[in-house]
Formats: sequence, structure tokens, C-alpha cells
Amino acid sequence: MARHAPEHDVDENRLEVGKPKDWAAGLPGVAVSLRRGFEQMGAGRTVRTLRLLNQREGYDCPGCAWPEPRESDGEHRKLAEFCENGAKAVAEEATKRRVGPEFFATHSIADLADKSDYWLGQQGRLTRPMVLRDGATHYEPISWDDAFALTAEKLRGLADANEAIFYTSGRTSNEAAFLYQLLVRSFGTNNLPDCSNMCHESSGAALSASTGIGKGTVSLADIHEADLIVVIGQNPGTNHPRMLSALEQAKAKGAKVIAVNPLPEAGLLRFKNPQNVRGVVGKGSPLADEFCQIRLGGDLALFQAIGNLLLRWEDAAPGTVLDTGFIENSTYDFADYAKQVRALDWAEVDRATGLAREQIAKVAGMIAESKRTVYCWAMGLTQHKHAVPTIQEVANLALLRGMIGKPGAGLCPVRGHSNVQGDRTMGIWEKMPEPFLAALETEFGIPVPREHGLDVVDSIRAMRDGRGKVFFAVGGNFASATPDTELTERALRSCELTVHVSTKLNRSHVVHGRTALILPTLGRTERDVQAGGEQFVTVEDSMSAVHASRGRLTPASEHLLSEVAILCRLARALFGEEHPVPWREFERDYDAIRERIARVVPGCEDYNERVREPDGFVLPNPPRDSREFTGTLTGRAMFGVNELEYPTAGEGRLLLQTLRSHDQYNTTIYGLSDRYRGVEDGRRVVFVNPADLTDLGIADGELVDLVSEWTDGDRRAERFRVVGYPTARGCAAAYFPEANALVPLDSVARTSNTPASKAIVVRLEPA
Repeated sequence: MARHAPEHDVDENRLEVGKPKDWAAGLPGVAVSLRRGFEQMGAGRTVRTLRLLNQREGYDCPGCAWPEPRESDGEHRKLAEFCENGAKAVAEEATKRRVGPEFFATHSIADLADKSDYWLGQQGRLTRPMVLRDGATHYEPISWDDAFALTAEKLRGLADANEAIFYTSGRTSNEAAFLYQLLVRSFGTNNLPDCSNMCHESSGAALSASTGIGKGTVSLADIHEADLIVVIGQNPGTNHPRMLSALEQAKAKGAKVIAVNPLPEAGLLRFKNPQNVRGVVGKGSPLADEFCQIRLGGDLALFQAIGNLLLRWEDAAPGTVLDTGFIENSTYDFADYAKQVRALDWAEVDRATGLAREQIAKVAGMIAESKRTVYCWAMGLTQHKHAVPTIQEVANLALLRGMIGKPGAGLCPVRGHSNVQGDRTMGIWEKMPEPFLAALETEFGIPVPREHGLDVVDSIRAMRDGRGKVFFAVGGNFASATPDTELTERALRSCELTVHVSTKLNRSHVVHGRTALILPTLGRTERDVQAGGEQFVTVEDSMSAVHASRGRLTPASEHLLSEVAILCRLARALFGEEHPVPWREFERDYDAIRERIARVVPGCEDYNERVREPDGFVLPNPPRDSREFTGTLTGRAMFGVNELEYPTAGEGRLLLQTLRSHDQYNTTIYGLSDRYRGVEDGRRVVFVNPADLTDLGIADGELVDLVSEWTDGDRRAERFRVVGYPTARGCAAAYFPEANALVPLDSVARTSNTPASKAIVVRLEPA
């Protein structure tokens, strides 16, 4: 299958490649933030809007889920509690550009389908509900009432509720997420795929088995107080830039940082904090004390090797390396784990990691000496076939040293989208546990289905096979976020109806079912006024803190509805006014929603009162709070026992990972500059080690097609410029969504079913 590039993606004539940077942020970060704000919002609106970003009286960043400092931890928020990419996210949402009916009258679907994702996103905010009728060439306006009636009619006409698929992204508020899952389960299905299925589902599966809770076990204060922070498969300089400030603060207190990644990333080399003198006029702060340039997917082997060394050192000096008291009193299956790791084949470790044994021993020594260790990771671990056992091996290292449930230590899966963790807490999951479903049923007096629903990958399969006929999405850009692009687009086009609740135009609006709706909604930055007065919403950050978010801007259009209002009005059209759920009351006053959340969602007692505290509240976390692991099969923390495995590529092939540029967030493309990697005015690039290029007989700067190899055939993404880059040998990298076309739908992580986007076997062919 070949993936042809939209016209505006083929920009090799403008593309410039320079030397990658060895530092992040600094004055360029400030300058870019302001310039993007001025371009999209104007100067006055930029100042007013950024002043409230991540502040207690303002709104939560629509970008990543990195937490804010909490007064209860003795920490204070900065005047500018945001990063460059957070400022870009706000500029994109609060832009003055508009996409109204006249835009759609001018641009046909065929025209829009040939535009790049960047071009589509830059057109501005959606202002009116729009419909694409069966066989039509253009979207046209539709009233809200007619849009809800059309959706309800299609849903009621299905032979089975499971023929409907209800997707959501991580920008949805807790209130909207709770109502969304309530609507879907009232309809009779658990088909609730979400963006977590494609990112941290592997973390949730691994941690649930190891610690009994599918979340991290640290606070921001723990990061600041750690004496060793291990950052694995993560690029915080682009994906979570405020984390650099946290690392800098920890370093100032004497912490060491280990970075494990196939690519050297500027943000982990040196950070020029634009909020202090050293970052503006000085050299900034070096961050990584040790950089382990690991081969793609070799992390499991590395962590088992470190475990092997810790066990050997404990044997040589009993009681000096392992936390034997914690292991004996609080864990299970240590003996089987130790037996497995003691038998490690170090020749396999060499092949899997590409690291010198001396460096592995050095890193193991740093872990052995640390009194307070935090392990952080992101997509570099979660998107492999063996992602779940790999993350279990991270947890194993923490258990060996007792690094859970103590200050300055723990496990930290760094979430991406701003409320992806909150969505899951509120019930957005196709496999919610029985206690939650029973509580929902009791609270509302409705039958709740128990059969597990479809995740993202299985939803695509269902649409492909004709079993998924209506696709409804609250937020996100499903067509661009998902794997196997050509197959996914065919699956979406086979639907009878596709509906997207969105703030801006994106690829999913032009990859449509026979009938399609675009329902424009309020952004995080905008005032939400309902019949009961001005409302606020709540979100949960990456470290389980729940807090309020209050938009302050005048909405982009008088025709916009909030996500809560859209869901409540759809529910009334679908179920009628006599439905047991008080949808009209929920739309009128969001406090009514939070009262029900308090009675259904564990840990959310007194929700309305607690979210009105200045910093909100932190959800309970037994492993973190009291070293209790009641959620595991044994009631103890579980050592994972895993075979050593790692991906390989054959002769003349490379292992490709997909990643973000510095000028994007998930599928939202802010611009065409990846200044940290030295790429300007283009995105169709593939980063390859110069020595591999020599072996392959390919010149730096050459245009190639990327061809991925899978059991059902090849997939091709055309016309990528080769960039010689210091990535690990045998490995390559390219941006998503452009490279998503190369990820086979059936190449997934075991247990979590997450697309394996970090180890794609590819060959490079002349374009």
C-alpha cells in the first residue's frame, strides 16, 4: 500500500537542514512563543491570555498534562507557568482566524483532502455546525437541533448498540468525560476507545499488574526531591518542556539525571531557563549526567542487565544493595524474578542495547547508590510489541530498591494530552471494572452493559469489516492519530455516519462516512455560560491532582456549544426527556455533574468542595500514599518475570520510530520548524545514522520512499529527505502523522493492544 503525500506536504524544495542544537529553550523559546501568539491572537489578546495559563484563577493548558506546583507541598507557581509549546497550543485555540460556512462553500471535500494537516489546522476556529450529505461535494450549515436529530436517528437505526463507536481525546474535561461515558453506556455499549489506547495503555497494563494501580506513584515535589531521575524513551524538551524546570530544580539540589534514548535530545543535554539569568545570558544548566544511546526496543534488556548487577552486588555484600525488608514484606515473586535475571545472556544484552557493558555498570552503580530514585518514561517505552514487560522491568528495579511509597522516589509515566488521565478516571475505558459500572447503574437507575467494548485498534477493525457503522468523536483527530493510515481511512469512509466534536479543522473532517457532521465546541480558553450561570470544568494532571479550569475569552462564535451542552442535548434527542439521567439539569449547572461524580468515582468524595480549593485535590494512590498494593492479584507489589526480547531488522533494513517535531503537539502541527533537530520548512524527513547511510549506499539529502515490511505486505510513504543524524546504529526516525502510514494495524503491544510505532522494520528506496 502506498501513502501519497498531500500537495502541501511535499516541500523538499523549501526544506533546510542544519546542525542540531545541544540546548533547549532560552530566548528563542520566548521569541517563538510571542511571535506565534501575535500572529494568531494579536498582541493584547496574547498578553491577556498567557497571563492566565496554568494559574489558579485561569485555565489549564490544552497541551500536555505536566502538573503545576502545589502550595501544600511548599511550592509556588511562577508568573509565567507555561512553556513554548503550551503558548503555541493556546495561540492555536485562541486564534482570531475563523472557518465558517463561506469557507466550506469555497472548498470542496476533494480540495480539502489534498491539503496538508498543517494547512488545515491553520485555517482557524470552526464557527457553525456543518453537515456533509451522502453524495455531496461540500459541507453545508445545519442547525444544532437538526444535527442532534440526525445523529440520534442514525444511532437508533442500528441493529445493535455495539455498531456505534465513541472515541475521545485527552482534552475533554472531567465533566464532559463523565457525561460521555454515561451517554454511551445508557445507549448500551462499552465501545469507548480513547487516545490512551495509543499512548500509555501499556503503562496502565504494566503498572496495574506490578503495583495495583495504572497510574504513576509520584508528585511534582518527589521529582524536585529525588537524588536520581532516570528519563527513558522521552523527549521532555519538546513534549513536556516544563519538566525541564523540574529537572533543573532537582539538579540544583544535587540530583543526577540518566537519559536513555536512541536520539540525543537537546532538552536533556542543556536547559536555558528563560525565567532566570543563567538561562538568558549564561550557558544554562546541563541536565543529563549520563546519556545511554540505546537501540530501539533494547530497554527491557538494559533493565534486566541492571537487575542482574544489583543482585550480584547484593550477593557480594548482603544487605547493602537491595531493600530486603521491603521485598520480604511488600512484594511477591522475587525468587522467580531473581532466577530469571541471574541467568541473563549478556551477549543478547549487547545486541539488544548497543551499549558498552561499562556504561551499563556505571548506570547500575548510580541506581545502587541512590537513596531516592524516580523513573520517568513516555512513548519510547509504551509503543513496542514488548512494551508491557519492559515497563514491568522498570517497576522491578524500583521494587528491588524499595523506591515506591517514599518521598523523592517512584514511578512516573509522563502523560501527554492534558486530561487523558482524567478521562480514564471518569470512566472513558472500554474495560471499566465492575465496581464502577455497578455504582453507575445504582446512581442513575439505568442498565449498564458489562461486555467489554472496542479499543482503538479493534474499532478500526470493526469499521473495516462493516461491524462499526457510526463513529462519534469528542475531540482528537482520529484519522491522523491512528496507525495504518490508508486502511484506517478506508475504515472511516465505510461508516454510515461520522461525527466530530471539534474546535478546529483537521484531517478527520475530510476522511468521512457517507454522511458526516462537524459540531464546533468551546475551547479550554473560552467562557462557558449556561442557564445556571458561568461554569468551570475540572481536569486531572499526570500526577493525579484534580483542579479547576476557567476559560476567560469570549467564544469564537455565538453558535458554539460546550462539550457538556453538546452531549446533554444529544442525549435528550436520543433518549427523550423522560430518561432517568437529568441531562437538562447537567447542562444548566456543572455542579450537578460533579455531585454525581462524587457518588460514582472512587476518590472523588466531596468533589465540588475539594475542587474549589486553590490547588484542588490529589486522588488517593495506595502505593504512593501507604505502600499498599491491594489492587494486584496477591495484594503485594508483583515482580514481573519476563523473557528477554527485542526487535531486530534484517540486512539492509532499519528500525524506524515515529516521533514529534518541536513544532507540533500530537497531531496538531503548529509550524514547520524543528529547530532543536535543525530542520526548517519541512516535515517529510527521515533521520538515519551516517554510518548506516554509508552501509546502505544512500547519500545524506537524498529523497527516498520509506517502505515498511509486514506479514500482509509492504506499506509505502513517499518522498522523504534523508537526514544524517546521530541516532543509534540500525535505527531511524520520522515524524508522525506522516509516518503512521507505515505502522501495520496488527503490529501491536501484547496485552495493551497499543500500536507498535517505535520499532517498524523499513527499507529505504530511491524516490
